[in-house]
Amino acid sequence: MSLCDTLYDAACAVRENAYVPYSRFQVGAALRAASGKIYVGCNVENVAYPEGTCAEAGAIAAMVAAGETVITEMLVVADSPTPVPPCGGCRQKIAEFAAADVQVTLAGLNGARQVMRVEDLLPGAFGAGHMDRA
Repeated sequence: MSLCDTLYDAACAVRENAYVPYSRFQVGAALRAASGKIYVGCNVENVAYPEGTCAEAGAIAAMVAAGETVITEMLVVADSPTPVPPCGGCRQKIAEFAAADVQVTLAGLNGARQVMRVEDLLPGAFGAGHMDRA
């Protein structure tokens, strides 16, 4: 089993736990950190819709809570005719913890996949270098 398949299986499994009573649109995300450990997240809605949490943000939060800060690969899965990309906020979150050339796989339950790099997801990303006043 390839690492991408491992991420896919992990993202599909956690997707089943998504709390989506309003949109009914379950999303799962899995990422591999620099240690090789896999962290997962699912979307979580609340009645103050759309003030929920995205699957990607949940996986990143789990990674950071475990003391890691480097994403080496990520996969996002949803039941959609075409692979679903991360929202703008999650693209910025991913770029905070992943190098520009890190692979992000967007997947559908139907087998469709699209592989992108972080720099393709968020071209012209705002980064820490923009805050350097030296």
